[in-house]
Amino acid sequence: MSIRPGAFVLCIAFATLAPASAAFAGPERPNVVIFLADDLGWSDPAFRGGPIETPGLDRLAAEGVALHRFYTTPICSPTRAALMTGRDPMRLGVAYAVLMPWRNNGIHPDEHFMPQSFRAAGYQTAMVGKWHLGHAQQTYHPNERGFDHFYGHLHTEVGYFPPFAAQGGKDFQRNGESIDDQGYETFLLADEAVRWIEERDASRPFFLYMPFLAPHTPLDAPDELKAKYADLEDTREPARSRNTDRTRRMSKLMLQPSARPVYAAVVDGMDQAVARVLAKLDEEGIADDTIVLFFSDNGGAAYAMGGADNVPLRGGKGETFEGGIRVVSLLRWPARLTGGARFDSVMTVMDVFPTLAAAAGIEARNSRALDGRNLWPAIEAGREVRLNHTIFFASETPIRGSFSLTGFNDEWKLVQDVQQSLLSADVTNYLFRISEDPYERNNLAAKYPDVVAELAAEIHRWRLLYPVAGTRSELVPPPGWRAPKDWAGYPIPLDELRSETAPGMPPPFAIRPLDWMHGESGRLIYDCEPWPLLKGGLCR
Repeated sequence: MSIRPGAFVLCIAFATLAPASAAFAGPERPNVVIFLADDLGWSDPAFRGGPIETPGLDRLAAEGVALHRFYTTPICSPTRAALMTGRDPMRLGVAYAVLMPWRNNGIHPDEHFMPQSFRAAGYQTAMVGKWHLGHAQQTYHPNERGFDHFYGHLHTEVGYFPPFAAQGGKDFQRNGESIDDQGYETFLLADEAVRWIEERDASRPFFLYMPFLAPHTPLDAPDELKAKYADLEDTREPARSRNTDRTRRMSKLMLQPSARPVYAAVVDGMDQAVARVLAKLDEEGIADDTIVLFFSDNGGAAYAMGGADNVPLRGGKGETFEGGIRVVSLLRWPARLTGGARFDSVMTVMDVFPTLAAAAGIEARNSRALDGRNLWPAIEAGREVRLNHTIFFASETPIRGSFSLTGFNDEWKLVQDVQQSLLSADVTNYLFRISEDPYERNNLAAKYPDVVAELAAEIHRWRLLYPVAGTRSELVPPPGWRAPKDWAGYPIPLDELRSETAPGMPPPFAIRPLDWMHGESGRLIYDCEPWPLLKGGLCR
């Protein structure tokens, strides 16, 4: 079992790409644009036969490569952490739940972020949209993680119209300064992205990251878009997921209107924003020389309030069935990729950093080994690449103690539903021959107990990586907690922070034995990978 391919694989990949990379030295390197949707359903875009008008995404599908088996984590913050670092959210401490406003953690400042590598290679870097990777200290802020320019929100669920508030506190800024831009949030992001492209230094390549709020709940859209889909019927088939389908049944019993029409309006608005940025690339004459990647941060929110549709995939957001982790993803680079193609090998969000770095011909300057693989040679050549390790994802959202876990390879996939109480834990195993049953209809757990045991053991060892103070499901803040009036001023400035990370309570000599004694409770030592033969394990 290999949790991460490691530096050896990356060195081979970069060495293989050296001749191609040399052709993109200096200002001739491609620009990079990453669009990230928030909770988009697998079957919602028009190019997938969905009922929502998505000409922007349809264009990317026609002119680019569909990454047909692209996987993310089941929830928001872990996916973003994996995207930025190329590393497994389990070792980063953000695997089980998102970063809530009342939490003071983020991604370790020692972790290297993708835009830092691009900036070191001479790229201009900008982020326009939703961060959700830390807000309590300036060390977690986008401007400290490789982005020259940041316009947007530190949090999620800030609403689509002013005052853009998180827990009642205003959350809209430009590079740490609070702003009062008025309008529909999705369109404001498009305005800013277009403006930034227009005003860039045209002699240098750029890296633009555009993570939308859309189509995350609470859903809202301009009146004309809501009117456009007002008569859209909710004809979605069951998600074949206990929690998701139960919320829909309860909503109908309570005579609540379907979220499907408003959801469609929000997706339409997001697509318009994507199309505007693509049009700007055309106007600037740089579309052929720009890598554009689009994907969703997790599967669609198919529960009652979400409105998304992942069918024929099973389940949705927060679950490790395919509907929660297999997402819409498109990659376009007209100068190097043939449009209308499809890449059928498994690719995960952890692969994005090494893959884009290789495609752009830049050095990935991470010091810790990446968990992702460089898939650029395979994507460009249109050839299959088999997995050389097991992929793992997890979620404890939204109910604390209710875990959805998975470990899968090219042939088998194990999904574990773990219901944890104060005195026990109940585990339900779902085993699928995923290469033949991508829609997860035939549970083979009883037929192949040895495969279940092997994958379950791998999942168990993987979970031992989790930091003891990592995120857990928290739907409400600590008693009495209050939000700041304005989140732009909330992060503690660098000059008011100590220069080194806090050591914790134990004296240094006690850290290793205490880490071992904590066992399955979590790691005290950051980035500690336990020896597999020891329960809990000493760090390797």
